[in-house]
Amino acid sequence: MKYCFAALAAVLLAGCTTESNSPQGNGPQAGMANPASVWCKEKGGVQVPIQSPQGVRTDCKLPNGEVLDEWALWRRDHPQ
Repeated sequence: MKYCFAALAAVLLAGCTTESNSPQGNGPQAGMANPASVWCKEKGGVQVPIQSPQGVRTDCKLPNGEVLDEWALWRRDHPQ
């Protein structure tokens, strides 16, 4: 009788499993792109990573030679 309950429990638990058939797989999922980076590229700029004591930041070198922090460029072109 104990084996019947154990077998029943195993069958019920097996029914609770799910199989993912999604094309993404189980890897990390990307979120929304950084809007400042996208804006830099849309303006024809090139992203330049800069190492600082605080970490890495990215500047945007525009076609006219101007170099700005990506977020400074975003704020300049999108005033509130």
